[in-house]
Amino acid sequence: MNNEQVIMSLIIAGGSAKGEAFAAINAAKKGDFEAAADHLKQSDTFLIDAHNAQTGMLTKEASGEHTEVSLLMVHAQDHIMNAITFRDLAGEIVDLYKSR
Repeated sequence: MNNEQVIMSLIIAGGSAKGEAFAAINAAKKGDFEAAADHLKQSDTFLIDAHNAQTGMLTKEASGEHTEVSLLMVHAQDHIMNAITFRDLAGEIVDLYKSR
């Protein structure tokens, strides 16, 4: 994949992971904890995809193939970090709903 494809895959994975985490919270609100768990698992899958894309970039960088850092790259990384944080919080919120 070229740089732009990797960047777009990061943005898509981050948005999808966050969307699935949000769906988990909504399912938990309705008391559907099985669906909530499925959404959290799907969110994790998207985050793994993003992690793999990042690892590929890091491997290239370590082997001497420099990646230009653009505003779009920073934006993609921001999406991933926000998705990770949101996923973590969604897991806690689902647990809170379960304990009610």
